Amino acid sequence: MTQPTPAETPAQTPAPHANGEVANPHADAPTVAELNGVRKVYYKPDGSIMVEALRGVDIAVHEGEYVAIMGASGSGKSTLMNILGCLDQPTDGQYLLAGKDINEMDDEGLSQFRGRTIGFVFQAFNLIPQLTVEDNVAVPLFYQGVDPAERRRRAVEKLTLVGLGERLGHRPRELSGGQQQRVAIARSLIAEPKVLMADEPTGNLDSRTGEEILTLFEKLHAEGMTILMVTHDDSVADRCERVIRLKDGVVEWDRRLRTRGSV
Repeated sequence: MTQPTPAETPAQTPAPHANGEVANPHADAPTVAELNGVRKVYYKPDGSIMVEALRGVDIAVHEGEYVAIMGASGSGKSTLMNILGCLDQPTDGQYLLAGKDINEMDDEGLSQFRGRTIGFVFQAFNLIPQLTVEDNVAVPLFYQGVDPAERRRRAVEKLTLVGLGERLGHRPRELSGGQQQRVAIARSLIAEPKVLMADEPTGNLDSRTGEEILTLFEKLHAEGMTILMVTHDDSVADRCERVIRLKDGVVEWDRRLRTRGSV
């Protein structure tokens, strides 16, 4: 029988603090994403401020964490995820992704670095309907210039990981919503990213299928994957180790609720 690793052994789970939070078991691990004083301001054509979406956000996420980002509509959570995913840049402040300052990269360098470092999972799956499941998963490696044989090998490996090894030749329309999201997760993992970023990944799924996807995320996290997830659903956030809640462009609270061993 496989013995549990120390991180998976409940007996070694850090004791909770008085407020119900637990110590960070990843505190000594390198930071994957670090925001320092990040602001994001959208301006009107005349140069006046239309909205200040983020108003000085400080967040550090370490390797191996499973983090939910929450907040009401207009809280800044989507803007925050866009910045974390390098789809947008802050107006002020610093963002370090895997230790590198994104403000110091040109567009091409940032695009390549983002593709190697971040895997994205979207609510709408964003699969290409004309391509097979295997080819959909391999798309990121095509843009990285990876050899076709290696693209296929890794696509089959990731599809097998998410339980779709028998669906390689199918097209998205031939799959259920849950299966399409599994394909999207396999695609997000194909480049062996340091962090998986998911934007409402269960939002288009029924409760049973959503449960299957969350169980898959928990499996990936147990194997060491760092996961950042935007969600509006408290029951989804409760599955994470740590919850960051935004309000009016600032961090309202940031709580660590459990560790991998206590899930």
